[in-house]
Amino acid sequence: MIPRALTTISLAFALLLGASVSSLLGQATDGNTRSVSGTVTNASGDPVPGAVVQLKDTKTLQIRSFVCQAGGKYHFAGLSTDVTYELRATFQGATSKTRRLSVFDSAKEPVIDLKLEK
Repeated sequence: MIPRALTTISLAFALLLGASVSSLLGQATDGNTRSVSGTVTNASGDPVPGAVVQLKDTKTLQIRSFVCQAGGKYHFAGLSTDVTYELRATFQGATSKTRRLSVFDSAKEPVIDLKLEK
């Protein structure tokens, strides 16, 4: 009798744990978040590793930064779909134009490339 009760409890715990994990995963990919990525290039079109990309939340004015890795790639995740963001890259005195990720852009994973200018 005890082994059967233990099996039932173990099964219930496993189901509860599975539901919790799937709920957490569902939050990470829900309809209220998005990401943005892209490549930072110089005036010649070459990727710029080490460039700093700043992402500004236009509601709170909070700024997040990302240092580009090999290939000049950057990525920001967990962004609200209810906020417009501004992106800008800098490297050794060169700056890109400010680009906007609008609340009206419905893409979940938009790509915004940034080109450095002197």
